[in-house]
Amino acid sequence: MANFCDLTEHAKQIWQAGVDAVDSGKLVKDVVSVSGHRLTIDGVSVDLRQLSRIVVVGAGKAGAGMAEALEEILSVEVLRSADATCKFLGWVNVPADCVRPLSRIRLHAARPAGVNEPTGEGVEGSQRILELVQSLEESDLCLVVLSGGGSALLPAPVDGISLQDKQTITQLLMRGGATINELNCVRKQLSQIKGGGLARAGHAGRMVTLVISDVIGDPLDVIASGPTVDDSSTSAEALEIVSRIVRNTADVPPSILHWLRRDVPEAGRQPRIDSEQVRNLVIGNNEVAVRAAAAKAGELGYRVVNQGCGMAGVAAKVGRDLADSCLAIRKDEVAERPVCVISGGEPVVQLAETNLARKGGRNQELVLAACQRLWEDGADNLAILSGGTDGEDGPTDAAGAFLNSFVIDEARRIGLQPADFLAINNSYEFFDQAGGLLKTGPTHTNVMDLRVAVVGS
Repeated sequence: MANFCDLTEHAKQIWQAGVDAVDSGKLVKDVVSVSGHRLTIDGVSVDLRQLSRIVVVGAGKAGAGMAEALEEILSVEVLRSADATCKFLGWVNVPADCVRPLSRIRLHAARPAGVNEPTGEGVEGSQRILELVQSLEESDLCLVVLSGGGSALLPAPVDGISLQDKQTITQLLMRGGATINELNCVRKQLSQIKGGGLARAGHAGRMVTLVISDVIGDPLDVIASGPTVDDSSTSAEALEIVSRIVRNTADVPPSILHWLRRDVPEAGRQPRIDSEQVRNLVIGNNEVAVRAAAAKAGELGYRVVNQGCGMAGVAAKVGRDLADSCLAIRKDEVAERPVCVISGGEPVVQLAETNLARKGGRNQELVLAACQRLWEDGADNLAILSGGTDGEDGPTDAAGAFLNSFVIDEARRIGLQPADFLAINNSYEFFDQAGGLLKTGPTHTNVMDLRVAVVGS
């Protein structure tokens, strides 16, 4: 029987291996390089001597790492060695706890840490990004870096619509049960940047977008709301969604209705983006992290059960199912070596109605549900860990949570009942007291969540 400390440490090592594999700087350096006077991006090269400016813009939780990697690749020394005269500068919106000093690219705090909502600072930074892109000419190269969280970090309402107006319509649609596609349709129509707006704003000879995906299936029009991807929706479609979902249209800000009702060609459809001028490259996703975690588990001697990436579902059910899998493995008396169950994706939390204070995230909720399932059977000879690869889990300072026999024993000792905390989605408080929070700080990447469960032989 394995020591719970060893199993928990292995689970953390396996999870970290997955996160390390999608390190934003590493992913950028895998596809961008400079040799002599040639800059190569995913096999396509350009002569640095023919460029006037290289401008880096973008947003996301991985933005700082991506920007820093580009600075290292396109250092002043490299540009000089290529006899290039082009200028190199940029602006990237990131969460406040990701800001660091760079020499050429400004990292702008567009929202507070752990608060995934648009802010006035985000609007200010987005305007600077638009100004930079609008200033570009045929002899310039624009590199766009996008990752999870980019949508909230790039708020740029169209003229006449305030940030508060956009927040109001978003809240109305969410309360009315709008799907993510319906929300995106409306938000793109109200943004200068989303839905291809960033690409249409500029006139650079080349624009290349490097994308780290935090969405199942890697849909380019959804990641960060697709600022460099064609938007197939129209203002008429957005107006229909608003009229159908918001029961009382008097609640809708007049500026929103006025904008969506405006008389525009082709019912509001935007001009197509030139695919010869704009390239979009997905350089990292959940599958990369899951594969790397599985490889690490194999190195540590585990038989790996890879349940795949891109798993959705309800967090509590995913947690209970994972606990059931661990129990079944633990009961297998003929197991010759320990087993590691790995999966990735992004489940959702079903919020309970309550007036009580609560705090948590989907990963913490998932592990708490597993804890409830294992409350009677115990967590001897197993450990379960679930964490967001970005180091954030909901509006908390934890990446997620882990569970082992010590956590259950400690919870029992101080009189905690997982069912009580799960009933009001108060997972953070449970694990904060029981000692099961996973805290990493910002990881500067974001490819959804990674789950690891290990069972000793």
